[in-house]
Amino acid sequence: MNREKIIFFGNGPLADYAKNILNEHFEIIFHAREKADLETVKTLKEENKDAHGILASFGVIIKEDILELFEPEGILNIHPSLLPQYRGASPIESAILNGDTEFSVSIMKLAKKMDAGPIYFQTTLSNIPLEKEKIYQSLSEAGATWLVKNLKNLPEPEDQDEKSATFTEKFDKSMSNLTPETDTAEKTIRKIIAFQGFPKPKFAFFGQNCIILEAHILNQGETAVLPLKCADGQILAIDRLQPEGRKPMDAKSFLNGYKK
Repeated sequence: MNREKIIFFGNGPLADYAKNILNEHFEIIFHAREKADLETVKTLKEENKDAHGILASFGVIIKEDILELFEPEGILNIHPSLLPQYRGASPIESAILNGDTEFSVSIMKLAKKMDAGPIYFQTTLSNIPLEKEKIYQSLSEAGATWLVKNLKNLPEPEDQDEKSATFTEKFDKSMSNLTPETDTAEKTIRKIIAFQGFPKPKFAFFGQNCIILEAHILNQGETAVLPLKCADGQILAIDRLQPEGRKPMDAKSFLNGYKK
């Protein structure tokens, strides 16, 4: 049985989880990871007219000459938000920071304007643990699974409502320092979760800059080995952290090594 051919575009966890599923059902003839790969995409698409294009977190603007090669179906973009909400570079992280408890994924036709193409499919998932990697995995797998079932017979896509569009920002290292003196415990814990990987949430204990890897809001009657008081009076318990230039460690090991 001949499998549908795929030219895949993507980088990072969203792409990795999607590719794992797609690879089981389709023939991925090429994986474009960077801008230089787009010339190969042109050649392969011209040689394989029936090849579909699927994208997940590519991070490179794809110009019209390549978009036109995949018409009328287009390049299908797995975008982790309920478009037109959270367009841009950090949809999952922005949803975490905004206090969302549900997370969504959309399959859209890639357009020249960022994340503005018509929508083939959307769904919202509840009860995902508030863990960045788990959110990436759940949304990516939901989008890829829908493509497996529907790629041969795609529905007509529906245009987005431009008036409802919201946009996310690209994170940078200037955002990494935690500010519990002005943030609530809930906001601080969500920063810790959203900033994992990049830009990495940081705080200094005993003059030692640290990346905060895991923390939780202190429960009533619980004590913290390494507490962090927030603006609303609540306490975060720092569970795991990584001092600058050192390996990750638990809070007790950190205290044994750094508390004077």
